[in-house]
Amino acid sequence: MFRIRRIHDDLLPTNRVVLRQVQELLGERFSGIPAVEIESLGERLRNPFLQRFRTVILAVEGPGHRVKACAVISHEPEIRFCFLDYLATRAKRAGDGLGGALYERIRSEAKVLGARGLFFECLPDSVEASPDPAMRRENASRLRFYERFGARPIMGTLYELPVKPENSCMPHLVYDGLDGGHEPSRGYVRRVVRAILERKYQHLCPPEYVERVVESIRDQPVKLRPPRYLPSTYRPPEVMQRAEEPVALLVTDRHELHHVRERGYVEAPVRLGAILGAIEPSGLFERVVPSAAPHRAILDVHDAGMVRYLNEATRILDPEQLLYPYVFPIRNPARPPRDASVRAGYYCIDTFTPISRPALAAARRGVDCAHAGALELLRGRRLAYALVRPPGHHAEHSVFGGFCYFNNAAIAAHQLSRHGRVAILDLDYHHGNGQQEIFWRRSDVFTISIHGNPRFAYPYFTGFDDERGEGPGAGFNLNLPLPERQNGQDVLRALGKAAGRIRDFEPMFLVLCLGLDTAKGDPTGTWSLRARDFSALGQAAGALGLPTLVVQEGGYKTRTLGQNVRAFFEGLLAGQRKAGPRLGGHGAAVRIMEQPARAPTQLDREPAPPGDGQGSEAGPEAVKAMSSMTGTLTYRTEPGRGDAERVSALVAATGMFHDYEVPVAAELVDERIAKGEASGYHFLFVEEGGELRGYACFGPVACTASSFDLFWIAVHPTMQGHGLGRRLIEGVEGRAREMGGTRIYIETSHREQYLPTRGFYQRCGYDLVSVLEDFYAPGDAKATYCKVLS
Repeated sequence: MFRIRRIHDDLLPTNRVVLRQVQELLGERFSGIPAVEIESLGERLRNPFLQRFRTVILAVEGPGHRVKACAVISHEPEIRFCFLDYLATRAKRAGDGLGGALYERIRSEAKVLGARGLFFECLPDSVEASPDPAMRRENASRLRFYERFGARPIMGTLYELPVKPENSCMPHLVYDGLDGGHEPSRGYVRRVVRAILERKYQHLCPPEYVERVVESIRDQPVKLRPPRYLPSTYRPPEVMQRAEEPVALLVTDRHELHHVRERGYVEAPVRLGAILGAIEPSGLFERVVPSAAPHRAILDVHDAGMVRYLNEATRILDPEQLLYPYVFPIRNPARPPRDASVRAGYYCIDTFTPISRPALAAARRGVDCAHAGALELLRGRRLAYALVRPPGHHAEHSVFGGFCYFNNAAIAAHQLSRHGRVAILDLDYHHGNGQQEIFWRRSDVFTISIHGNPRFAYPYFTGFDDERGEGPGAGFNLNLPLPERQNGQDVLRALGKAAGRIRDFEPMFLVLCLGLDTAKGDPTGTWSLRARDFSALGQAAGALGLPTLVVQEGGYKTRTLGQNVRAFFEGLLAGQRKAGPRLGGHGAAVRIMEQPARAPTQLDREPAPPGDGQGSEAGPEAVKAMSSMTGTLTYRTEPGRGDAERVSALVAATGMFHDYEVPVAAELVDERIAKGEASGYHFLFVEEGGELRGYACFGPVACTASSFDLFWIAVHPTMQGHGLGRRLIEGVEGRAREMGGTRIYIETSHREQYLPTRGFYQRCGYDLVSVLEDFYAPGDAKATYCKVLS
């Protein structure tokens, strides 16, 4: 048994394991690949600008994530073609069908990406071009394999022209029309060939060679070599190959136990049946049986006293008995009511969420589904759907209500937060008060809720836009309350604002609370969303490009419930297909690794630092103020008395530098004070209330005309994530321009721990230009980034 899945990034541990195996397999099967090209695969996943292609990696996995075969594809979205860089199977598995299954998946992936054609190179099979019989037989075998799928070499061009006279055995360019049934046009192939030669082989092909090859493509349409190994009437067998991994579907199998047979109680078992009946025939989902979550998973986010009470109360109830809260005592932790029926109001926030044995069993199984969904993401799955009832997003740390007993989304988010930042996006008509309260003082989980204004919508007491978190969590909660009458476009605009804040936060995972009570005609809401609106919302959420767990919340109009869920997931999948690579990053300090960030802010509205090249009237010595969430920030460029000690304290506070590095940062400040500009060191300091919040040190590269080095950049932990690091880099770039600089270089470690650092540089427009192996220590390479200043 095997599965074929796409490796979207090298951020998850499971993906890193698979990527390492892919790199090993490519090294074994293609001995001529430069080591740096194999090692850069992770970088290529995150940075499409390395070769101006989007990289797609497919891995065929057996048990235990053992890679049996792999493929590396370059996608060019504007010209609309895919280039198959490598397809490799383990030598002992040749001929077992894995190659055919993988190539079918490659073709399907190319179609989903919107490619008009799939191109790749194959060595020639003629005696003239390949005189070695053994190599010729191997080349012929490959061309025969691809011919089965309709892929044939392009003829009548100079693509096989040697770049140098001594070159031999030049490859054919092979074209697969992806069942389009026609030969490609001249203009299309010219654009494709130019992109391949200029981007993939720029270090080998001089411009005059590129022009000569491109101009040689003259046939209209371009001719393909006639079939050589199979009859012209041959048609490949129909193979249904999914171009995307199905959504893991985790359904609570105990939800029907929870059935409140009272008039008007809308949270009924028929809800899940309506959803399953619509989504399972779509073929987009794969059922996964959830294993039991540890009890600790609940206690990680919920008060042990509340959990203990729910267990005790259900034990004294008859199987069909319902216990409704009816007295709501002032919550005195020292003197909770003793009677179980009275104590219900101590832990509940409303009068319509009864306690019963079936309700608790169903809620406990919902926790299993959400927890298992989180594990699916950690195993490399891109999408999972916890289809549960009762819902959970109104359950807070120590109280339940709103049909909710345990907060499924919060439990999953806490599990994921052990591996990276998490964003919770709540799209229910009612405010997600549960996750807001649970993560109120945390900065590693960013909670966002789009909902009806609590002036008219449950739960009435939370969900206002001035609720932003507290202490370490200040700024990590975002409420977007909307008016009573909203259509799909209104909600989509709010989601656009939320998506921007999520991108600023740079999470590794998204937990999406899906409420369908925003639908037209829902008995608990007043909005008017239809299926097409849910599709658009799904596409906008998918465009974030994050591994996403969807947890079912509200939605009570059963006639349209299923079609709306299906439309949402169709949009979500479409959005993920179009999403660009996800760049890892966690802040602005050079050595930052997994340091939690502060809240995303609107720094783009604030004044730019001096020397940013945007027409500021301030000179190099000016001090310019900018407002922020925490106060007033001021910039200055000249170090003064005490700055060496302050820089030393700032660098040490980041926790990202070695002890022996900290004094070096201070020494550069002292040298600048002693020697002035002759030292070659220049600075940009950012202060708040007299406290140093960030700084950068840079200067011209000796013996160059106009190149600069960024030596140091550090941001205090309390300010990381505000965008201050980016503003510092922009300020450095502006100062360098004023001093005649045309390029800025940055050096950092190429070790895995520094992925966030390198991702930060890439997002600031810096390209990786070199990797020097074992530079800092054995196994610790130096990565150099460069930006050309406009």
